[in-house]
Amino acid sequence: MEGAGSYFERRGKDAFEATRATESPWDARLQHGGPPTALLARIMLANHRRDDMRLARITTDFLGPIPRALVEIRTRVVRPGKRIELLEATMSSSGRDVVTARAWRIVVQPAGSIPPGVTPPDRVPARPAQDESPRWLRGWGYGESLEWRYAAGTPEAPGPAAAWARLRVPLIADEPAEALDRALVLVDSANGISGELPMSDWLFVPPSLTVALERYPQGEWVLLEARTELGSDGLGTCVARLADDDGYFGHALQSLYVEPRTR
Repeated sequence: MEGAGSYFERRGKDAFEATRATESPWDARLQHGGPPTALLARIMLANHRRDDMRLARITTDFLGPIPRALVEIRTRVVRPGKRIELLEATMSSSGRDVVTARAWRIVVQPAGSIPPGVTPPDRVPARPAQDESPRWLRGWGYGESLEWRYAAGTPEAPGPAAAWARLRVPLIADEPAEALDRALVLVDSANGISGELPMSDWLFVPPSLTVALERYPQGEWVLLEARTELGSDGLGTCVARLADDDGYFGHALQSLYVEPRTR
């Protein structure tokens, strides 16, 4: 995409400059929640490497507006363990904490050691051949950083949707994309593609995001199958399933703050 070859550029071991590809739909000076979530997971796992474990669940809390600027990340092991471990990462900018994440990771067994369950897997919707990026995703950095193909729902109308997407740029400049990046950069878009009200007139902002994974995605494309439900008093939820060409591999949950846009 023009003006951004990645979501972040490394400025030190745990310091990064957010590029235009992180640009939020709500304010051009701020970041969308997806890239920071993916970056926190990447740095947590890199700083506390355990090849015998895999990330199973991550919860990200957005502590306020995330500036599109230089950010620094600090990490720690909250609860070490032989089989189950809890990690934590915090992103700060100009001395202010802006995002925090906690992730459970679990030791993996040898492939094939666990028999399949009794319930057959659901079929994944086929991926259309044509790019169907919605108009509302054009003209701002994060929206243009992804290629979209809708399998259910429509790009321009409110309501539940199932959309395939892939990253046009890597998470960090000059560093190859990793499997987990492809899911976590994307998943905070669930409330956007399944909004129940027009984005031009309403804000529906998630203060938090939880993603649970049975495995990491394979290949470039990830399916986001999302549904939003709204209360009448300004709260809502969005639930999503994640899949790749091999089947479903995870779930996501967002809480939503809903209000009319200020004219």
